Amino acid sequence: MSGPIRLDADLLKSFPLPRVPEDGDKEDRGRIAIVAGSREVPGAAILAANAALRAGAGKLRIVTDEKVATAIAIAVTGARVTGFGTADRAIEGADAVTIGCGMDSGPVLERLLAALLGTGRDLPLVLDAAALDCLPGLAGKARGRPGGIALLPHAREMAGLLGCTPEEVEIDPPTAVRSAAERYRAVALVKGRFSFIAAPDGRLFRFEGGGIGLATSGSGDVLAGLVGGLAARGADVLTATLWGVWLHGEAGRILTSRVGRVGFLADEIAAVVPGLLEGTV
Repeated sequence: MSGPIRLDADLLKSFPLPRVPEDGDKEDRGRIAIVAGSREVPGAAILAANAALRAGAGKLRIVTDEKVATAIAIAVTGARVTGFGTADRAIEGADAVTIGCGMDSGPVLERLLAALLGTGRDLPLVLDAAALDCLPGLAGKARGRPGGIALLPHAREMAGLLGCTPEEVEIDPPTAVRSAAERYRAVALVKGRFSFIAAPDGRLFRFEGGGIGLATSGSGDVLAGLVGGLAARGADVLTATLWGVWLHGEAGRILTSRVGRVGFLADEIAAVVPGLLEGTV
């Protein structure tokens, strides 16, 4: 099996994003649904949602815990925010869904994820955090579903997906990420000092940028929002994941030079992304 392909700006020329026409409107840029947040971690929904908009998605819905919905709606002024109880209706018109950031594992999330995996729509799904913990029991529904799936685990979450230890993932991340891509028929990422992305067809990519500053609270929520936002614009899940990882890492590199090697905040990452997309930073 071939070795990893370097993920950089040159490679991304082979994975172009859908063009945003000057005479288009927000409907042309896609609708993203962010299913995220909880009473303890409402900020995860805010980070993922803002990142999806920074990636260029045109319309945003957030589905979250009813007890924090109003606060999130005030924080993300461009979003329509609903509670988990109305999730099915909120997701109905979405072009892509990011699910799991800051959520609690349990029956609510399991029901939502099962419903999303069971839909026959060509709907890209981006799974992060608690959604990954729920996936092994739903693996049969994940395989081959239309629209594709992106999995965004770190080593511990990847271990849960594969039924191994985090140490095994850290010793050989390329094998782990390829195994996850094959098992779930999904685009899989394993995050770390070097990030590896695998496609279901066996292609493997390696990203070496970013830096230690990205290892900060909320950074993964931003990445999940970026990938979801790009998918909502019409990118396939592999293209959205490759671009999301590169944008996230390049934003980290730029913030390292502007702020410092460590100490920049997760909500600063997404603010750099529009300039990266336009080539102005």
